[in-house]
Parts: sequence; structure tokens; C-alpha cells
Amino acid sequence: MMKKIVLGTAGHIDHGKTTLVKRLTGVDCDRLKEEKERGITIELGFTSLSLPAGQRVGIVDVPGHEKFVKNMVAGVGGIDGVIMVIAADEGVMPQTREHLDICRLLSVKHGIIALTKADMVDSEWIELVSEDLKKSVKGTFLENAAIIPVSSTTGAGVDTLLSAIENMVTDIPEKPSSGTSRLPIDRVFSMKGFGTVVTGTLFAGKLKVGDEVEIVPENIKTKIRGAQVHGETVETVIAGQRTALNLQGIEKGLIRRGDLVALPSTVVASRRIDVWFHHLPSAPRPLKNRTIVRFHSGTSEIFGRVTLLDRDELKPGESTFVQLFLEKKTALFPGDCYVIRSYSPVYTIGGGEIIDSLPLKHKRFSKEIIKALEILKQRDLKQTIFLFSRQAGVKGLDYDLLQARCGTDIKKLSVDTEKMFSQGELILYNKNPRQIALPSVINDLGVSLKKILEAFHKERPLKMGLLKEEIRTRLPKETDPKLYSFVMERLIKNNEIVLTDEFLALPGHRPKLKSDQKELKARLVSFYKKGGITPPTVKELAEKLNTTEKELLSILNVLVREDVVMKLNEEIYYEKGALKMLMEKAVSLMREQDELTIKSFKDLTGLSRKFMIPFFEYLDKTKVTFRKGDKRVLRKTYTG
Repeated sequence: MMKKIVLGTAGHIDHGKTTLVKRLTGVDCDRLKEEKERGITIELGFTSLSLPAGQRVGIVDVPGHEKFVKNMVAGVGGIDGVIMVIAADEGVMPQTREHLDICRLLSVKHGIIALTKADMVDSEWIELVSEDLKKSVKGTFLENAAIIPVSSTTGAGVDTLLSAIENMVTDIPEKPSSGTSRLPIDRVFSMKGFGTVVTGTLFAGKLKVGDEVEIVPENIKTKIRGAQVHGETVETVIAGQRTALNLQGIEKGLIRRGDLVALPSTVVASRRIDVWFHHLPSAPRPLKNRTIVRFHSGTSEIFGRVTLLDRDELKPGESTFVQLFLEKKTALFPGDCYVIRSYSPVYTIGGGEIIDSLPLKHKRFSKEIIKALEILKQRDLKQTIFLFSRQAGVKGLDYDLLQARCGTDIKKLSVDTEKMFSQGELILYNKNPRQIALPSVINDLGVSLKKILEAFHKERPLKMGLLKEEIRTRLPKETDPKLYSFVMERLIKNNEIVLTDEFLALPGHRPKLKSDQKELKARLVSFYKKGGITPPTVKELAEKLNTTEKELLSILNVLVREDVVMKLNEEIYYEKGALKMLMEKAVSLMREQDELTIKSFKDLTGLSRKFMIPFFEYLDKTKVTFRKGDKRVLRKTYTG
């Protein structure tokens, strides 16, 4: 089975990149009218090359002019190897060096050097240029690359070049087809009868015709209507292939270069990213904190601001962790490479790899943050999961967000987390959506919950406990409600706390009355028994007993729990026997007259509206009656 490989050109303007590609493939990649008129490549060009042994590879032809380096970066972001094109009559030039720097920063590891226009110089000159070239590429991935003199005009050296390309392709590993499927868009256009078409190189995973996909960061849903690879219709596109996707029901104007095609809900865009940044030794000046730069990754170019996390400026040749805040959202994965260019004048100053694509805003000069970034830089999945779970704390960690943030294959993440679940290193506390937390976080939250109850019992010994929702308000405000419920239910199951009538308490807690409170309790019972169906209000009782309403209510709550008195509202309480007698009278009257009115009940009992209205509302609340206008009717379900 043939490899899925994409190669790119690189090199200074007018060194013959497009002409060489045409010689190799028969395709002129300069398709724009302006390119024809000016005789220079402006936009990216795409074609394919068939090698002698039958291998077919994609080709991305890039512009060499310094004004169009941003297009060049967009083109080489997805390549596996580079053909560095250098004109024999000129040798190494400024964009030769810049393009080489860009390829290095984007982690291109394979390449050959095509010494074009060889027919314009003699063999001695070619030797001199070749020696100079070796010095220029020393210490780079091109240090041991083949240097092939070639003439696109006469065809001399073309066969040798094709053989060298074939050898290079043999050494290039394929992109992982098991990763998260994502295709950075480098071109958008419309075709009559087909609609919107996007092109790009599939970075990882697979995409199939009929798949529902999402355009990120806009989060626009669409479907793949058709796909082509090397101009041929296919059903499935595999990582490493250049492809054209025909998208269903979406306008061309809604998509732009730099957007990403991905499977729904597998990629999350962000404006803030953590990166490992290498400042090129060739950069003219130190990089200062809060500098505005041009950020290039995939096929996008976005303005951003640099935050140096451990210093105030970074000298050329140095490397460090940096947080970037971008002008707009972009979708990135840990391990993705990027390039940074200066704002103005524009030139390449450095780059590196993405460390965290969804970080929080960091405090500068924090040893803890630097230590965390060093862990992430190692790309150890288990340690990364531990770190993100620890950082999430009581907020809990969304599993789908974890997948995007780890930048790993969903299957590998699933295998690793399932193992961690089974070993008790991680806890899945909610299944839909899946949310996880560290055991230590859950244990600490349980301890906090019990301490809250313990303090409350000491402060309010007459209270039965705290309502579930009231306890949650006393925990850290960022606590995930589902994590709180999980911890609470686990504590109840383990009999570490008890739940009674929506009140949580520690096991063994019983409201305890002091001697003066016991006396107050006895006097209250006496007042309610004497009061019968017209008991005193809470306010009246507080005055008679020379105590506060708060103290009185705490004793009344004890009497309610002991089923001695019944609460109608905040002011009216009844002795249980008196309330039972009133209910019997009301039910009897309804059975005789089919209804209950204020007038009929007043005639029967002599009660005032002060007592009747809360009593009627109590009947409704306890499902004895239901209201019908100004009347009450006995419920058919009532059997008391």
C-alpha cells in the first residue's frame, strides 16, 4: 500500500520552484491572472507527482517573495518533506534562510536540495555553490541532504532528482491515521454544480464521504458531499493525503483559510495558548513581554500578544515557555508546531510547539506554572491527565474537553483512563456528560462537607441539620453541582452523613435542649394546648414568654419534628390535636355540602380569616382539598 505523503517546495523568489514543479509534474501551479502577469508565485499551488516506482505524492508549491511568506507558511504546515530550491547562479539568499528557518520551526525533518538553473553555470561554479550550501545548512535537517543540480529548461538532472525524492519518501513516516481527524483549510472556492469546495492536507485521522463535520472555530455543521485525492474521487481520506472536500449546504463566504474541518465536538478553539518558544539566533533584537506578533499554525495567521512567563525579555537564541493571547479563536492541539513573525517590519523571529491549547490565564513568574508546563512538554498522557485533573479540582474535568486538551487519539485516551478508573487513580463521577475528578479531590470535598456539618451542629444544636442546597452554598463557589451530589451520595451510602427530610446531619446528631430551653419548650406546649383552634402567633408568644422569635422558632422546630405541633405558616402553629379536630370538621362539612367556604367554616367554628386562610392553604398543600374559585373541594384521593 502506497504511503500518504505530501512534499513542499521552499526557497527564494525567482529560483525556479514553480518551473521545477511543472517540469516534474507537467502542471503549472501559477493559476492566477496576477501571477501570470507579474511572473511570480503569489498563492499556494497544488498538484501531485508520480515517482518512478509508482508512488504518488502530493506537491505544495509555495511563493518565494518576502511579501508572501505568510502564504508559504500556510503551505508547508502540513508537509512531510521539502524540496529546497536554490538557483545555482545566485546561491543562498534571504528567503532561502527564512524558508529553512520556517521548515525547522515546523519540525520538517526530511528534505533534499534542488540546485536549479544548472544549465546557466559551469561545473566548477556548481561545486563552489554546493560547498557554500553545505556550510549554510550545517546543523539543520538538510545537513546531510542530497544536493542535485538540475535544469528545468533542458531536463538535465531531473531523473537524479526524482530518484532522490523517491529515496526521501521511503524514509518519511506516515502521519497517524488513528488521531483526531482534522484538516486545516488552505483554499476555499466554488464549483458550478457542486458548491463549496475546501482543500488541505489531513493532519491526522480519517474523513469519509457522508461524515457530518464541523468548521472550527465558527462551529458550523456541514456534511462531506464528495472527496478527491490527486484529482481522483475517493470515499475515504486518510491522514497525510492532500484532498479537496465538497461540503454540503454551506456558503463559500462562511469559510476562510485557517479554519479547520473536524468531526463534531472533537476540537475546541481558544484564544489563549501555552507554547514552548525558540527565539531564532538570527532575530535582530530581544523579544519583550507583551509584544504583538503574527502567529502562524496550520494554515492560519492571527495577531497575538506575547506573555513571557519567566522573564521580561527573551534574547535571540534563547527558548522559554510563553503564553499567547490571540486576536481570534483558533483550533490547535498539543504538539502542533507554529511560527511567529514580527508585527512590523515582518520577518520570522521564532516558533516551536503548542504545549496547552486550552489554558487559563497565568500569573507570571510562578514556579508552579512553569513546573506544570514542563510536565506537559514531556507529552506523558497519564501525567497530563493527573495535572489537568489536579488543576480542575472541585470544578471537575469534562472528559471530551480533556480529549481535545491532551491532543491524543480518543481510543488511547479511553484505554488509559479506563485503566486509571479500575486502579482507583481517577474517578468518573458523572456519566452523561462524562466528568472526572481525582480521588483526593473527592475525599477532600467529603471532609469539607462533614466539617461544615460539625460546625453547624455546634452553632445550632437545636437544628436537625442543613438542607442539601444550603451546604452546597458553603462549599467553594466553583464546586461542580454534580460532583457535590456524587460526594454527598457517597457519604450517605457509607453512613458518614445521614439524610432526613432533606436535612443532612452527622450520624448520631440529635437536637439537644438546655435546661432553660426545656422549660421554654414545656411552656410552649402548654400555650398551644390552651390556645386550641385559636393559638397565639409566634410574635405574641415571644412577648408573653419574654424571649426572641429566633429562640422561639428553634424550639418550635423541635416540637414540629417531635410531631407535637404543626406549622401552617411562619406565624401560625397548631397543637396537633387541635389541627386534627379542625381538619375533621372541614372534611365533614365538605362531605355534607360538597364544598368549603370561608363563610360556612366561620359559621361552624367561629374562626377569623387570620386563622382560616392559612388553614385552607394548609389543606391545599397537604392534598386534602383543591381550590375552585373562592371555594375548596375535597379531593377524591383523600381517604383520611
